[in-house]
Amino acid sequence: MDKKKKEQTEQSSMKKKKNQNDKSKSIHDILPLDLIHIILLRVPIRHLARLRCVSKLWCSLISDPDFAESHFHHSPVSTNSCISIGKSGMAYSVDLDALFSDGNDALREVSPPFYKTQPYVVKVLGSCRGFIFFIRDPNFVVWNPLTGSSKLISYSHIDSRCKRQFFSRYCNFLLYGFGYDASQDDYLVVVAWQDMNNHDHFDCFSMRTNSWIDFDAALPKPLFSFGSDPTGFFLNDAIHWVQLSPAYRDVILIFDLKERTFSMISKPEQLVMSACSYPRLALLGGCLALYGCNYDSCNTDIWVMKEYKVHSSWTLYQIPCKFFQPLCLSSNGDIIGRANDSPETGFYMYNLREERLQFHQVHHDCFEQLDVAKC
Repeated sequence: MDKKKKEQTEQSSMKKKKNQNDKSKSIHDILPLDLIHIILLRVPIRHLARLRCVSKLWCSLISDPDFAESHFHHSPVSTNSCISIGKSGMAYSVDLDALFSDGNDALREVSPPFYKTQPYVVKVLGSCRGFIFFIRDPNFVVWNPLTGSSKLISYSHIDSRCKRQFFSRYCNFLLYGFGYDASQDDYLVVVAWQDMNNHDHFDCFSMRTNSWIDFDAALPKPLFSFGSDPTGFFLNDAIHWVQLSPAYRDVILIFDLKERTFSMISKPEQLVMSACSYPRLALLGGCLALYGCNYDSCNTDIWVMKEYKVHSSWTLYQIPCKFFQPLCLSSNGDIIGRANDSPETGFYMYNLREERLQFHQVHHDCFEQLDVAKC
């Protein structure tokens, strides 16, 4: 009996010792680094910022620019996130799906590449493959919220020659765009501007070569009085613009980053003839979309081009809301948007099957006056 008790005591002691040894081991002792890297590549982007705090090694892994590129290809496709940058300098990453499920962990403060207390003028101009492109006088900024890395791009050599000189340099340019040229593995910033002699110029900054290039690509029509919304959207290896000037009233302007050529596609005829004035451009579920307030019905009309460059595929959706800026499709196929030019701040989700509109108010100073960019 004593022998049996002794064996049980020894086994218990060994088990306790083993547990203590296991507790003293870090995750790096249990899992090889390559496996940790593979696991992190498949973690949704909204959780990665928290995981950077696990250890210096994890922080180093996640902050690596090569990790950001790999994460874009391996992470879950259905991550509907956007970045909001407010006038106060605060910035938030918003998980739009989580916002309308349980609301928990939907908002996460991120650190933009500028000081919150320093006065500045910021205008978000676009996004591409997880990068946010914005202007902060006197530079363009390309920022990766995942890694925290950013790049300042000076445009002083163009700004001094622009015909239009406004207090905010955002208004000095006629077109902005940011996209990715897969054939050259290069991120490109493109701008159109007009000199003192009314000559149009179209310049490009290559992130790969870190230099400006004068494309001198032939625009289909002059850019004089081109409109008030110069921001472009990247889709299918091209940047797209919709503008308010009579010369481009009926079309969407396209610039192919690989071929370095312009083209145009027509808007739906019903939109051109409708009471929906001043339509704007958006991307929904990987498709081009045009949206605007229909002043006859007080709805927001959204025209979606279901098949790229197929004119007959334009499809109309009507949102029972006057102030609605579409951002993305939810994992269930619902349209998620922002309360645009509305007294209330927050986000909408419109259930297409039940024709039901849901509003989620956001009580943050950052959302009072903000620019939103889809990640």
